[in-house]
Amino acid sequence: MTDRNRPLSAAALDGLLLDTDPYLSCDDCFDQIDTYVEQVLANPAHVDVPMQVHLKACGACAEEADALMDLLSS
Repeated sequence: MTDRNRPLSAAALDGLLLDTDPYLSCDDCFDQIDTYVEQVLANPAHVDVPMQVHLKACGACAEEADALMDLLSS
């Protein structure tokens, strides 16, 4: 059960206040994440602003990207 009186951590609060513009939905992120990870592994300087903004704001998608990056880089 969730304690509704527990204060948010600083990290959780920062995540809620992030600017998510340009917007990318989780569905769109999931559709593009494999290509994005492959591009980043091939070129660490690769820039995809909508994807980077989404991954910074969405812990679930960021975790998926990290797991895929670990899998493909090993």
